[in-house]
Amino acid sequence: MGQQTFNILIAGLGSIGRRHLRNLRLLGHKDLVLYRTGHSTLPDDDQVNMLIENDLAAALDQRPQATVIANPTALHLPVALAAARAGCHLFIEKPVSHAMEGLDQLAAIVRSQKLRVLVGFQFRFHPGLCVIKRLIDDGAIGPIVCAHSHWGEYLPDWHPGEDYQQSYSARAELGGGVLLTLCHPFDYLRWLLGEVRSVTAVTGQLSGLNLDVEDTADIVLQFESGAIGSVHLDYIQRPASHWLQITGQTGTIHWDNMDGVVRCYRVDHKEEDIIPPPADFERNTMFMTEMRHFLDCIAGRAEPAITLDDGIQALRIALAAKRSAVEERLIKVYDD
Repeated sequence: MGQQTFNILIAGLGSIGRRHLRNLRLLGHKDLVLYRTGHSTLPDDDQVNMLIENDLAAALDQRPQATVIANPTALHLPVALAAARAGCHLFIEKPVSHAMEGLDQLAAIVRSQKLRVLVGFQFRFHPGLCVIKRLIDDGAIGPIVCAHSHWGEYLPDWHPGEDYQQSYSARAELGGGVLLTLCHPFDYLRWLLGEVRSVTAVTGQLSGLNLDVEDTADIVLQFESGAIGSVHLDYIQRPASHWLQITGQTGTIHWDNMDGVVRCYRVDHKEEDIIPPPADFERNTMFMTEMRHFLDCIAGRAEPAITLDDGIQALRIALAAKRSAVEERLIKVYDD
């Protein structure tokens, strides 16, 4: 019996849209429709033998079973609402939007139509973070005391050949800035440590890159468990650095995205446990695993590992951080 394939609409042909397009092709999916407005800042070399529509209604008239929403953050929701009304299962790139308005409406449509929604927080599929999840759940380092996530990456290096100032990451009207664009830690910390109660943040425009969004942010998170988290984000650091450290009452776990290695120190062990990723792991492995999972969700073989509600909660944290920086005070995540 051959692999089940689906008619899938891809909305947006930026860097992440192209990655999903390539991966879907590698997974054997040829019935792909591309919806694009023509505003991508990247060359048009990924559109061979594709049906391309510049009108969303015309794209949805092709009756896709699922839609991959990979356009700029501030444009996610109109596409998601139209696709959901058309009965499409949804893969929504993170963050799910740039604001909370309209997300309750999307959630209501998803519930009423019994749609599957997966949010694109691909780090949940990183083997190192999956190891950390198991270690924490097994009580390997005792009750969690604190966690720190650090992510600095020089924006002009992200997509060589692209004018970084025209990218959505750099433009406020498209939902850019480090708090939204680099929001992965808000999701994986919530996944690992539980719900976030309150947020305090300081942001700045310190890169010298002439951006109209925050390019640097430091955020303190108070978890419902009582644990304290801190997150540093910037568009500046060279070389790039992305790592996570979690301290428990009886040990410490450290993960570095550079090599994918997890190091776990437990006070009752004499040596640090060093857990590397699988030998064949590379960055795109996360995206391939994520897309396979989405296809399994469409086929009814799995439930989404990262739901629309998960995406909404991560957005709440990011927006609370924005508000905290502006108002210079602690913000309770569920004030609204």
